Amino acid sequence: MPPYLKLWLSAFVFTQLLECPVYLLAQRGAKRKLPERLGVAFGASLLTHPVVWFIIPPLIYTSFPTLLSAPILGVSWAYVLMFVVAETFAVVAEGFYLRLLEVRHPWRWALLANATSAGLGLLSRGLFDWP
Repeated sequence: MPPYLKLWLSAFVFTQLLECPVYLLAQRGAKRKLPERLGVAFGASLLTHPVVWFIIPPLIYTSFPTLLSAPILGVSWAYVLMFVVAETFAVVAEGFYLRLLEVRHPWRWALLANATSAGLGLLSRGLFDWP
């Protein structure tokens, strides 16, 4: 398996471990059976994570190449822009997904799930260089 694909798979598993419990909590009291609730929870990141990893970064880095040469505190502006665009996309797309599936307060849950995985992902990357 190519190294970049291994990185993605590691990050995907990390994301699912953090976001699925949030999305299960979002569905408490729902009339769905547990397997359906698990499917809804898993499906949110399944829809957005590949876009966040494989589509948004190349778009940002090729669209704004001059930002690559302007680091702030050791981080490129392109990375900051990519992170903001990717996380915004994930929250909006997952919010629409949850809304279509009639989960109450879909935007709040999408924001909480993505803030949890992004925040802990950055912390884990900083502390352990993983995922």
